[in-house]
Amino acid sequence: MSADGATASTGGCLCGAVRYEVRGRLRQVVNCHCSQCRRSHGHYAAYAAVKSADLAMTAEDGLTWYRSSDKARRGFCSVCGSSLFWAPQDLDYWAVSAGSLDPPTGLETVAHIFVADKGDYYDIDDELDRHDRGMTAAARQDGIV
Repeated sequence: MSADGATASTGGCLCGAVRYEVRGRLRQVVNCHCSQCRRSHGHYAAYAAVKSADLAMTAEDGLTWYRSSDKARRGFCSVCGSSLFWAPQDLDYWAVSAGSLDPPTGLETVAHIFVADKGDYYDIDDELDRHDRGMTAAARQDGIV
């Protein structure tokens, strides 16, 4: 358990060349349907998020970064190809691929973002919050994102 009462979480890539520990609270999961997430994940992406200072790398030999825009970069394993992180340029958090977290996560999916950009091959058929673009400040949770 961390100092703020949050349970530490761990995670990593498929092959183990990248491992990390979350030492603070994770934001609940948000599904991103933007074209970049769909291309880098092969489908929409499910991301939790953590303050940058609360994420520590425990193995990073395979960690590689790709600058996907002037606003953000994406972290992935150069050995197995696992998509792991999305890190905005000027904000103090990292989005963490929910599928890379070790179970049990204790997380729930709470929203969809960039639904205006979703793929034409699937429907969003749940009752979760939906945002045509990113989440507004009012929709952000836990003071993380």
